[in-house]
Formats: sequence, structure tokens, C-alpha cells
Amino acid sequence: MSVFTRVDRAQLERFLQRFDVGELVAFKGISEGIENTNYFVTTTGGEFVLTLIEQWPADEVPFFLDLMAWLSARGFPSARPMAARDGSLMQSLNERPTALVERLAGESTEEPTGADCEAVGSVLAQLHRAAEGFPQERWDRRGMAWRKQTAARLDPVLEACDHSLLTDEIAFQCRHDFSDLPRGVIHADLFPDNVLFKNGVITGVIDFYYACTDLLVYDVAVTVNQWCSRADGSLEPSRARRLLHAYNAGRPLLARERDAWIAMLRYAALRYWLSRLKDKLFPKQGHLTTIKDPDELRVILTARRAGQAELLALWDEVVSAGPAAAIESAIESG
Repeated sequence: MSVFTRVDRAQLERFLQRFDVGELVAFKGISEGIENTNYFVTTTGGEFVLTLIEQWPADEVPFFLDLMAWLSARGFPSARPMAARDGSLMQSLNERPTALVERLAGESTEEPTGADCEAVGSVLAQLHRAAEGFPQERWDRRGMAWRKQTAARLDPVLEACDHSLLTDEIAFQCRHDFSDLPRGVIHADLFPDNVLFKNGVITGVIDFYYACTDLLVYDVAVTVNQWCSRADGSLEPSRARRLLHAYNAGRPLLARERDAWIAMLRYAALRYWLSRLKDKLFPKQGHLTTIKDPDELRVILTARRAGQAELLALWDEVVSAGPAAAIESAIESG
């Protein structure tokens, strides 16, 4: 979440007249995040987040908002988009597709514990289950075509070691086809800053603006990389074990997904390493912005390339335990 497009008080007051949310009390730009413009908004009717979509055209935005509404209606802790008086979820402000969503209670964590990872594994499985039957699809705009294009753009300014790693990794990824694995709606960006906790309980999953239809195991890989990695990029086994066991208890992992596990962990690390390199080397202009360190993902990628035996052993341990023994086994060994 960032501020690339300014919104002044008069503009926001006029915008809020489209909703039954009361009168504007206060608003503040949010600097965290990297893609969209976001403000915390307080009205006499409640607390909200105003999001101006910067990276996607208007015709793609209904997928995200309809998904959030679908999940919220099924008991998943997603922020609920507010419908305007005309019934629509998407509006326009300053020539940007715009949404007003409820602000959920809780805070994100910067240092996930084993219990946090277990909760996230469970909520990710819950998301995949709750999204079953969602009638819309959206292909991943950060898939292999984007990765190749971004790599080509970065190539002239990369250091030699980064160029070599990137070239080799994309070649590795292009050799694999996992199109027969279970697919569905995925969050695709379930980083710690997109999960809210209160008293150790998850109160919200936010920022669905990368959600798409893709491999479920890829979503697991993104989440494991970001919740269970040490500073040197290696997996912290007890946290990873608890996350995977909790996920497996809610959506049992399939034996054939094992063949994709290493590639998905590397694929997830590559995707975010490229994004962060692009943001660092070709920054967007904005009022309040955050640029995240690409080296955090580089070390994760190199660790996944080096630690394949350990990663497969972890997978085998989780799947062999089965859903029934999942949580008890994870806690005992974690």
C-alpha cells in the first residue's frame, strides 16, 4: 500500500457521498506496500480503506472486489468491499478504478512465530476451500511471460552474478509444465503484511489485488517462502512444518503436487525477486512509497536451489503424517 495519486479532502468528501457510510472525519495516506494508492478513512459510520488501483485496468478490478465479497459472505476473514448507493463495488476517483472496503481490526507481524505460521497455513486452506465455486477466472499477470519480459528489461542494468542467476532460473522454470495440478483462486501475495492478527488470532486477510486462478500449490509456496525463511534464505523447519501441516489438514496435499514443490518454491522466489528488482531499478514516482529489498528474495531463491533434499523431506513428512495427525505432529516437533 502506497500513495501514488493524491486525494484531497474535498475530493474525498464528494466521493463518500456515493456511499451510506456517514460523513468524513479524518483520512491518512498509507506508505506501506508498493503498487496501489491507499488511505485510511474514518467516517461517522466506521473505519475504511480507500484504494485507488494503479496497476490494473478498470475491467480487471471487478474480479478482486467480487472475490473479496464472495469470501466475506462465506465466513472468510476478508475485508468486505462497500457497495455504493447504486449497488456497484467499483467506483472511479482521479481517473483511477477505486474501492472503499471495511478496515479490519488487528496488526500484521514482522516476526512470525510457529503459532502464527500454523494459523496462516490453516487460513490459506480455508481460502482455497471458500473460493471453490467462485464463477470468475483471471490468469496470473505475473506469470512466465511477464517474468521473461521483466528479465529482458532488467538485463542491461543487472550485475553479472544476477544476470547469470536469472538466466539459469528462467531456463529451469521453462522446462516444467504442471498444468495438470489442482487449480483454483489463489491469493498469490500472502506475505506477513497482508495478514492481520489480534491476540494471536487471524482477524483479516487483505490485499487481494494479485489474486488469480492458478496452481494451489504455488500459493502454498509463496506463503512458505515468506513466513518460514531465515535471514540467510533457508527454511526454518519448525515454522514450515507447522504451516504445511495446518494447510494439509484443511486441504490435503496430493502426491503428484510433490513433483512441483521445488519448482514452485523457486518460481515464487523468482517472481518476487524480479518485482523488487524492477521497483528498485525503475522506481515509480509517488507521494508516499515503499521499495522493498530485492536481496531478501535473492537469498531465498538461492537457498531453494541449494536445499532441495531438505525441502522434499519436509514435504514427505507432512504428507505421510496425513491430515488427521497434522497439527499434533507439527506442534510436538516444532
